[in-house]
Amino acid sequence: MPPKLNVHNFPRPPLLEKTPRHLQIKWNNQLIAETKDAYWALETTHPPTYYLPPDSILLPLTRSSHKSFCEWKGAATYWNITNPGNSSQEVKNRVWSYEKPTKGFESIKDYLSFYAGPWDCYVDGEKVEPQPGDFYGGWVTSDIEGPIKGGPGTWGW
Repeated sequence: MPPKLNVHNFPRPPLLEKTPRHLQIKWNNQLIAETKDAYWALETTHPPTYYLPPDSILLPLTRSSHKSFCEWKGAATYWNITNPGNSSQEVKNRVWSYEKPTKGFESIKDYLSFYAGPWDCYVDGEKVEPQPGDFYGGWVTSDIEGPIKGGPGTWGW
């Protein structure tokens, strides 16, 4: 069993580093992304956010007009994706990337991060839980401990 990772020991500003963990994303039991060549961002009070290389994504993405800004990584571009089991179901703005990340985060240029749903996300075979709330995109696994930002009453942390 891997050692526990306490989110309150993660740094601020976030640490970005390669992770050898095996990441999979499945939608209706169909594999839509898989890699062992991702980055994770570790930030105080947040579970890891994973950034997958573009060539690990097995479905086409279409650019969304939605944008957001991260104080650490810069301007985010959002992507839409169509359900492989139902071509009439397009999910919008649940995948994002940084086309021009800020200094210190250049290595995730064009890498893609997925919210943990409506698809199922796995880390080393373990199905993840989404970070509480619907703003942050962290993936919670059994090795993550400590109060996590995102739920009611945590906005000001």
